[in-house]
Amino acid sequence: MHDTSVYENPLLSRYASREMAENFSDDKKFRLWRRLWIALAESEKEMGLNITDEQITEMKRYADDINYEDADAFERDVRHDVMAHVKAFGKQAEKAAGIIHLGATSCYVTDNAEIIVIDDALAIVLKKLVNVMDKLKKFALRYKSLPTLGFTHLQPAQLTTVGKRATLWLSDLEMDYFNLVHLRNSVKLRGVKGTTGTQASFLDLFDGDGGKVKELEQKVVARLGYSAVYGVTGQTYPRKFDYNVLCVLSQIAQSAYRFSNDIRLLQHMKEIEEPFEKNQIGSSAMAYKRNPMRSERMGSLARYMLSLPVNAAVTASTQWFERTLDDSANKRIVIAQAFLTVDAVLNLYLNIAENLVVYEKVIAKHIAAELPFMATENIMMECVKAGGNRQELHERIRVLSMQAARNVKEEGKDNNLVELIAKDPMFAAVHGKLDGILDAKNFIGRSPEQVEEFIAAEIDPILREHASELGARGDVRV
Repeated sequence: MHDTSVYENPLLSRYASREMAENFSDDKKFRLWRRLWIALAESEKEMGLNITDEQITEMKRYADDINYEDADAFERDVRHDVMAHVKAFGKQAEKAAGIIHLGATSCYVTDNAEIIVIDDALAIVLKKLVNVMDKLKKFALRYKSLPTLGFTHLQPAQLTTVGKRATLWLSDLEMDYFNLVHLRNSVKLRGVKGTTGTQASFLDLFDGDGGKVKELEQKVVARLGYSAVYGVTGQTYPRKFDYNVLCVLSQIAQSAYRFSNDIRLLQHMKEIEEPFEKNQIGSSAMAYKRNPMRSERMGSLARYMLSLPVNAAVTASTQWFERTLDDSANKRIVIAQAFLTVDAVLNLYLNIAENLVVYEKVIAKHIAAELPFMATENIMMECVKAGGNRQELHERIRVLSMQAARNVKEEGKDNNLVELIAKDPMFAAVHGKLDGILDAKNFIGRSPEQVEEFIAAEIDPILREHASELGARGDVRV
């Protein structure tokens, strides 16, 4: 039972996965700080500084055994979270207390740890993204040949197929995938840069030997599992990196938002529905309702994500000289919440994409109501082939189309254009052929082939690369 007397972040209590929540936990952050201090000490020892194996062994003994009560007490006293944890670590690893954080500034641990956390979060997002792509691929192939009304301006247009429409959702995610991969490939650590980025403190430690300072940084970064490091920084890593991260997350949210709106519209038309569980209630008053709750929630969360890049843009724009601290409190909120939001959005996307319900007879009924208008060109051409006058046929079909439109709009009846054409002697050449001409599959163009070709050429290579990560399910807790 959670504490109902205080505000609780719904991203944690209702929407995001535990995996993503744990990634941004204080426990992970502080364990990373200790890992960073150990990596620094080990590298400094290798470079000849007066650090012993005993000191490093003691640090490692307490790497994951964080004395939080001591750290909290120290922070109340010194009002500095990093120094509080330096002191708490030193209280445990007493023999190493004098060399913990040697030569470093606070951003050595805070910024390097933040980048690692972001990188790990991007990996979680990537896994879920490719799993959504995999589910949409299967849906697209299953319905690649099922005709459905296309819409432009939300007005009936030429036919497409259910599967072809799904490739539009897939195409959006493909763009997001490549942007995400590019971002991950460009991740760099801040490295070992000192207080204003000049490495002056480390130069002092090595008696002015700049080569050793550079080697120290390479050793530290390698111990953390990275090779790339920013060539120059101020006190912090460039805050433009955060903006780049949020832009990629925003693009994923945009794609999901577009999908969720399409599903909501399709559910309104009773053509395709998101999953609806046996005991789920759509409305507290209207018992018959099947509201698209998941899609609505996806759009709601995505809208929040879309608002966040501007926040990071302002932060990146207001970094004075080597640094200012007005980014700190902001970053504690915006980075984590952005990832938690996209994680929640992708959980919903996974759940919906895997369980979409298609009502083929409703789709066929909607096609039947509009296809006669769309088929008029085909009917007219068949009559021209049989010797008819194109202009006269065009005028006659216009008149009959207006009659049928009045029948639909003013009388509320079915579209009777085909019936009118079948009775009109001017169209005698197609009498007996209308059923064949009006076969919906004559109007879907290359949709089935486009689905197959697009997936084979562009989606399958991505999914093969991530084959070991596929099979994830979307958990909707409430």
